[in-house]
Amino acid sequence: MLAVGLMIAAGFGGWAVGHATRETTAPTPSSSSSATFDPHVASGAHIFVQFACSQCHGEQGRGGVSPDVPALTTIAKELKPAKLRSIIDHGLGASKDPTKPYMPVWGEVISAQQVSDLIAYLRAGLPAVPTADPVPIPQGQGAAVAGAALYVRFGCINCHGPNGLGGVPNPQSPDKTIPPLSGAGFRTEFNTKQVIDFIRSGSVLGRAPIVSMPHWGGIIPDTQLVELAAYIKTLK
Repeated sequence: MLAVGLMIAAGFGGWAVGHATRETTAPTPSSSSSATFDPHVASGAHIFVQFACSQCHGEQGRGGVSPDVPALTTIAKELKPAKLRSIIDHGLGASKDPTKPYMPVWGEVISAQQVSDLIAYLRAGLPAVPTADPVPIPQGQGAAVAGAALYVRFGCINCHGPNGLGGVPNPQSPDKTIPPLSGAGFRTEFNTKQVIDFIRSGSVLGRAPIVSMPHWGGIIPDTQLVELAAYIKTLK
């Protein structure tokens, strides 16, 4: 989810020190299941994963996914909450260039409270929160099974609904809703190649309250695009 937007981006100790402490000190995990977190920060961490921000900005906002998508580890603290909220609600990036990732419009999908929690997480430095992890992708179980997990991992489910049934409102679009990915009409209009091409290029219609399909080109590799399309072909 924070797909391109914010325009936004340790050294190691000496070997001798590390070697000495390795003999006497057990390693400390970066996060512990027994640790406690501010509830809003913890909620924001899960929202960051749920809405696929981590798929563009990297786990814990560390970047490294695409040169066009900034890391959030420093800039998120520098921007004021009002600016962060505006970017999340209204999107940001090269909306007219489908070859570049685009921060989608989330204003009609993510609630005001969810945005507040997401901002709390960003401004807390994007700490590691146990179980706030992207859904794993099954291997060796067929393209459609992998695609079903990718459908959740990349946040498709948040807009197109469970099982592609749709129902998420999009007030200023022609039919007032985000389209489903199932039904005879969808199958007639989109073959496999067209589905893949559409995921790649997205459909940026404007700013909130119009929800936009992000540009996934350069983010989702071709093999996973094929798997996503294989899953969508299995829907009702």
